[in-house]
Amino acid sequence: MTPPKIVRIPALKTVETFEEHVRNLGIDLQFEKTIATGKDSALTQPISFNGCTIGNRWAIHPMEGWDGTTTGGITEPMVRRWQRFGESGAKLIWGGEAMAVRADGRANPNQLIINEENKTGIAQLRQILVKAHQEKYGRTDDLIIGFQLTHSGRFCRPSDKKKLEPRIAFRHPILDKKFGINSDEPILTDDDLKRLVEAYIKAAKIAAEVGADFVDIKHCHGYLLHEFLGAHTRPGPYGGSLENRTRLLREIVDGIRAVAPKLEIGVRLSAFDWVPFKPNPELAEPGKLGPGMPDDFSQYLPYKYGFGINQNNPVEADLSETVQFLKIIEGLGIKLINLSAGSPYYNPHIQRPAIYPPSDGYQPPEDPLVGVARQINVVKQLKAQFPHLIMVGTGYSYLQEYLPHVAGHYVRNKHVDIVGIGRMVLSYPDLLADATNKGKVETRFVCRTFSDCTTAPRNGLRSGCYPLDDYYKSFEDAPKLKEVKKATGASR
Repeated sequence: MTPPKIVRIPALKTVETFEEHVRNLGIDLQFEKTIATGKDSALTQPISFNGCTIGNRWAIHPMEGWDGTTTGGITEPMVRRWQRFGESGAKLIWGGEAMAVRADGRANPNQLIINEENKTGIAQLRQILVKAHQEKYGRTDDLIIGFQLTHSGRFCRPSDKKKLEPRIAFRHPILDKKFGINSDEPILTDDDLKRLVEAYIKAAKIAAEVGADFVDIKHCHGYLLHEFLGAHTRPGPYGGSLENRTRLLREIVDGIRAVAPKLEIGVRLSAFDWVPFKPNPELAEPGKLGPGMPDDFSQYLPYKYGFGINQNNPVEADLSETVQFLKIIEGLGIKLINLSAGSPYYNPHIQRPAIYPPSDGYQPPEDPLVGVARQINVVKQLKAQFPHLIMVGTGYSYLQEYLPHVAGHYVRNKHVDIVGIGRMVLSYPDLLADATNKGKVETRFVCRTFSDCTTAPRNGLRSGCYPLDDYYKSFEDAPKLKEVKKATGASR
């Protein structure tokens, strides 16, 4: 095995060279040769949603900056981030911030908590977003804003940025070893889960009161509700069968509908997962992390520790249960679904294809365009089976200046309804507005997937676009991040 030879996107100077590279990789990744603009662009078309209109076909994904107060309140960097969400022109704000429904469910001690204490601040964030959007685009009646409700489960760090305080659904033989879990103590009991459902319901009621159009019941990236989808080995009413593994979702939805009947509900879902990966030290170049390789799973077959995964070969997706889950979603009257994959904590190359690894990651084991195509085609496959769900696609950022070309094709051909972007909006909030107005993007602002936005919080620093955003270039955490990258082998 040798590390893949990767052609960087900026080296592909024309659509023709991009097309040739895609062809050489042998992947199914379609795109439009030119960026359509104005009314000719598929990305500018409105879409109906339960009597409302979402004004265009791009969304801003939820992101957290590890930069709130220690009581889960708002701060200046957070305010700036939400303002940029409004300035982006996206008409669907999916989550805004990952908001913990309880203090002990935070992924870091500075994560926003959606509770009565922080209600005024959260309302202010929404107002700032709406004001920025109104000032730049002249209307907000076609702007839909949701809040993402979450509990970080296995990845909770509520009191110390460097200390895990996990709450888990079940014992996982590989992840337990990776993250130092050696007893059953972190497993949430059935009674714990009843109290957790109440926390989600209270959070949703607050979201409705401060003006959110919907809440996202987060089921992705290895966090708690996603982990419950893979709780095949858990006994009792919340494990085993898919009916049991989705019981939490149904209880949360029923509770929300009782207290906030006009609040819409969405779900962000990791549609498939793989086993955890780790760096291969034998192939590491001097001063760099090794390319990714799967952890040894041979003694755990059939692999009953994931969702949307081939239990006989857990480096392959199996969408059979994903399809069943989406049928459950439809049955609950939920129409908004945002599809991602895997987890940034243990297989980031399938979750967020990037050319440069975060400090706790590994060099890409494949050309990242392979991962982009994998996610896009899973969404295409699922959209064909669920035409009435509004599906948001993920994994587009690595396409960089070719993002509008690819997004335009898949939206135009009804393979996805809306395309979501995340931290790219920090350095370049006008990306898709520029693309659909001017037919081109400003390459100097385009995210090159340096992963500084992940390496920083993995090392107790605040997340941001340190390479491209002047705000973060001069941030006090910038020199600390530089030293961390040098020490961990995550440097470019």
